[in-house]
Amino acid sequence: MEGGSERVDEMGTFDTNVLGVLLSMKHELRIMLAQGSGSIVNVSSTFGQRGGIGASIYAASKHAVEGMSKAAALETAASGVRVNVVAPGPVDTDLLDQFSGTAERKAALTAGVPMKRLGTPAEIAESIVFIASNKAAFITGAILSVNGGKTAM
Repeated sequence: MEGGSERVDEMGTFDTNVLGVLLSMKHELRIMLAQGSGSIVNVSSTFGQRGGIGASIYAASKHAVEGMSKAAALETAASGVRVNVVAPGPVDTDLLDQFSGTAERKAALTAGVPMKRLGTPAEIAESIVFIASNKAAFITGAILSVNGGKTAM
């Protein structure tokens, strides 16, 4: 069957990104609501706010993560539980190297970032730590774009 493996990959992407977040929140919220506090940080992507050529399933899955997170934030706001999203842009990882394929394509991705550089895994981790912390105690339902300005364009 032509395209069969692509369909499996697409469904795997959607299941991981959407079903994985849904089931994680289900179990996290069960505990956090009972204790009257907590902070959930889901991970999206720049594609959660914008589309991308050849990335319709991935973009749809990340839009779903953002929508579920906003709905959960509204549903739990009065209970002491916060739900937010960190949405990274291009991050300098082995996966980005695989995705881009060549040094020229990676350079083109980098050139498309207003800050003219890729993010680092540490910068994404620090963003997650911040938004999960008490320093962000009045933030819920937010999408924190950590992408060097890509979504400001």
